[in-house]
Amino acid sequence: MENLKIYLNQMLDSSTPAAPIWNVEIILGNKKPHWNYIDGCMMKAVMDVYKVTKDEKYLKFATEFIDYYVDDCGNILGYAKEDYNCDNINEGKVLFDLYNITGKDKYKLAADRLYAQLLEQPKTPSGNFWHKKIYPNQIWLDGLYMAQPFFMEYEMKFNQRKNYKESYQQFKNVFDLMKDEQTGLFFHGCDESKEMFWANKETGLSKNFWSRSLGWYAMALVDTLEKMDDQLFHEYMQMQNQLKSLLDALIKFQDAETGLFYQVTNMGDRVGNYLETSGSAAIAYVLMKAARLKFVPPYYFEYGKKIFDAILVYKLVLENEKLVLKDICLVAGLGGMAGKGDYKERDGTFEYYISEPRVNDDAKGVAPLLFAYAEVLLAESSGAYGVDFFKGTAE
Repeated sequence: MENLKIYLNQMLDSSTPAAPIWNVEIILGNKKPHWNYIDGCMMKAVMDVYKVTKDEKYLKFATEFIDYYVDDCGNILGYAKEDYNCDNINEGKVLFDLYNITGKDKYKLAADRLYAQLLEQPKTPSGNFWHKKIYPNQIWLDGLYMAQPFFMEYEMKFNQRKNYKESYQQFKNVFDLMKDEQTGLFFHGCDESKEMFWANKETGLSKNFWSRSLGWYAMALVDTLEKMDDQLFHEYMQMQNQLKSLLDALIKFQDAETGLFYQVTNMGDRVGNYLETSGSAAIAYVLMKAARLKFVPPYYFEYGKKIFDAILVYKLVLENEKLVLKDICLVAGLGGMAGKGDYKERDGTFEYYISEPRVNDDAKGVAPLLFAYAEVLLAESSGAYGVDFFKGTAE
């Protein structure tokens, strides 16, 4: 694991808030720095590692990074509420930690702005947030990760739990609408209007299972559950059941040799498919964290640790005397815009998912690997899975 620590420090030492080397989409698109979910993933990862190691370097980096984007009045650089984009909520998760640590009102004010978006976010007929304003009536698994852990934490900390059941209901809707009964997996997207070209005309569902979207969904469940408590007993237990059901389905599709997951989850070694890093890392993290928080039996930790170890062996490699995390799908979506590879239509087919570029060192792979790293460090330091990461108490 020493290589992973070296790799993290290598990435931070080579980055500034205006030019983070892990945001490959911004680099390739030559875009100006702005508030975005990719940086949000990375800052949450840095904070997770800080909470375990107590290394002030990580706290300093995360604070300075967020401060570049959030001014003293809580205004957020490059953020526009009227975009109604769930992705833009993700970076807000770090605001709670920084507010708790520093007491600075700016972080609470910025969180208030993001929460205000969710209060007005357009919803599908079943009651779920539109993934973005440009994707009307669509639920994407990605969006649950971007918005729901933030929504639940805000409810618990600042809104006396008034709307927490809405978050639970949105997870229940996904479980009811998007689960494939044959595999137990969840389709990437659902268009409740059934109008999009990629949607099944009877169900509204997309065509395939994308491992990173399943990773997003699994992380959404475990991270949202972490913010809840057993005072919300029915919802708390139902979401734990949903999480275990998902994990039990996923582990059936691991590669037999490595334990990793393919880009298109259930297509195995079909020509063009590949063992993808970001989805594998996300699932490793969730397995270990769910075991620690006792949402699943303790031995699930070992399932996650095996995946984590395999990523360090097969995907974190030395190239030109630098560590590189490889085989990260740059991006994948449904409709709305062209793909970034040779297959232009984002139609949810197998051919589409394998066409999107594979890149190195993108935070969509780096961050979940660091989430998993924090879980391993915590388990090693405590000698038990029952240690509460955030409260620092052992059961």
